[in-house]
Amino acid sequence: MLFNSFNFLIFLSSVIIVFYLLPPKFRWVLLLGASFYFYMYFIPVYILILVFLILLDYFCGLWIEKVKRPKLLLSLSLLGNILILAFFKYWQFLNANISDLLRPFGISSHMPDLGIILPVGLSFHTFQSMSYTIDVYKGRTKAEKHLGYYALFVMFFPQLVAGPIERANGLLTQLKTRVSRLDYTRFIHGFSLICRGFFKKIVVADQLAIYVNSVFDNYFVNHGFTFVFATWLFAVQIYCDFSGYSDIAIGSAKLLGYDLMTNFNLPYFSKSVTEFWRRWHISLSSWLRDYLYISIGGSRKGKFRTYFNLLITMLIGGLWHGASWNFVIWGGLNGAFLAIEKAIGVKVVPIENKLLKALKVFLTFNLICFTWIFFRATNSDQSAFIIKNIPTDFFSLSIKDLGVFVNCIFSVAVLIGFEFFVFRKYSFDFLIEKGKLPALYLINFILIILILLFSVNSGSQFIYFQF
Repeated sequence: MLFNSFNFLIFLSSVIIVFYLLPPKFRWVLLLGASFYFYMYFIPVYILILVFLILLDYFCGLWIEKVKRPKLLLSLSLLGNILILAFFKYWQFLNANISDLLRPFGISSHMPDLGIILPVGLSFHTFQSMSYTIDVYKGRTKAEKHLGYYALFVMFFPQLVAGPIERANGLLTQLKTRVSRLDYTRFIHGFSLICRGFFKKIVVADQLAIYVNSVFDNYFVNHGFTFVFATWLFAVQIYCDFSGYSDIAIGSAKLLGYDLMTNFNLPYFSKSVTEFWRRWHISLSSWLRDYLYISIGGSRKGKFRTYFNLLITMLIGGLWHGASWNFVIWGGLNGAFLAIEKAIGVKVVPIENKLLKALKVFLTFNLICFTWIFFRATNSDQSAFIIKNIPTDFFSLSIKDLGVFVNCIFSVAVLIGFEFFVFRKYSFDFLIEKGKLPALYLINFILIILILLFSVNSGSQFIYFQF
């Protein structure tokens, strides 16, 4: 069930109405049932995988607190999650690469092509589940004894398929706290976030996708600045697509009385790649930092080991996104940039000089855009062709459909107007705190009008659903 669909709006509205009509002690049952229904809307049989992992991590968490050798149970939990993720996400990738390695020697790979379809959201809820058992093992949180609450923590439908990746101390604790009644201020905040999410997805991301797809899908006939411009637009597209999803997820949870973590904080205003990764997909970057980077030594074992740890962390982060060498290269480039900034002593500090700040933001944006080429390209041959042909006739720009081009420019202009002036200067919290709800109503009304106008050319799934 796509967030940007009429079915989801009906589903969410129904859940909210029944949620507040039910006595508080029964609401977790409704949310768990709704989450099962939501997940089974995609491929019903895959719910068995989710149930297996829930039971595995639930019992491992309980036993970790009771046995003398809890590390064995932690290993069992992590191994179970990693093997499930590896099988469904990387089997085809592994099969293809082994075949390529053996072919020059005249050897055929006998690994079967299983035609596996990746379960929706598997990368997200396996990471969320692993963080739970690790936190129980390290004593950061207590094992949850109520199977229903734990299952809901893993399956909570607003963030089930594409995050934010939550921690037990955050979401699980809230789910056990009974929401007494509908809070009007919270409701308006949640509704406003959903409007903003749909605006980003439908008015901006889906419109930019038309031009971006035309360039990348027909890359062999394009060159020069066309690739640069398309990559810039893709940077905006993926930001609006994913942060739009996060806004809808956070807003939906807020309507039910729960707070999910912030996932984006104006990442393209970053003055370094290091700062970018503190602002982009915050729930994943903080997960990689806390559960991977620090676990393999972080910055505690000397400079060169620190650089190596950064590179390994981002390589795994790239592979987490997808089973493709392009994602590995994307992660490796980000890791290399982080290591270089660490080596030369780049600090995430405020800069007073506006010109210097603008130059750093522009440089960082273009470094990130360079990595986006590998993220967007379908394979390494395509990304290599694009990079090789950027200097060719650089100042040419392909505009085959003037209407599409104008739509892109308009969408970006509207985004800048709302995201960086309206939302930044007049945030929801600011308007609510100052009692300026009419202004918030006006903003939402304008967003809804734009969403309705642009929804005719929309309806594509969110990019991060594939991960």
